[in-house]
Amino acid sequence: MRVNGENHFVTIPPSKTLLATLRENLFLTGAKPGCFNGDCGACTIIIDQVAMKSCLMLAVEAQGKEIITIEGLKDSPLQQAFIEEFAFQCGYCTPGFIMNGHALLLNEHNPSREKIKEWLESNICRCTSYEEIEAAVLKAIVHKKE
Repeated sequence: MRVNGENHFVTIPPSKTLLATLRENLFLTGAKPGCFNGDCGACTIIIDQVAMKSCLMLAVEAQGKEIITIEGLKDSPLQQAFIEEFAFQCGYCTPGFIMNGHALLLNEHNPSREKIKEWLESNICRCTSYEEIEAAVLKAIVHKKE
């Protein structure tokens, strides 16, 4: 598996999810287990520049793909914007929101507010309003242009 720019060799059963493999075999715990059915988005990662819910994907399906987890972003402008905009409370869902927002910014250089809201709908946060999260994505767009 290629994760965060590094090759990893793991032996796993064919039924093991990518989320479980990242957490248990590679010790990358930023992607969080939440609903285990793709509804909450806490396990969101980026595969080949597309946001994916790692609880819905088998690890064997990720072979040959470029995987990025929250640990691979290393102080991205979006992470800084989340801090500046207080776009988190408990922090459990934050990695998933950041990965989803990062994927959006990889694929669209200047998304509209409506597009940002649409992308953020696939993640759930029970601790804060989505206004701060949306503001963080908008701030990251401005930082990206600078």
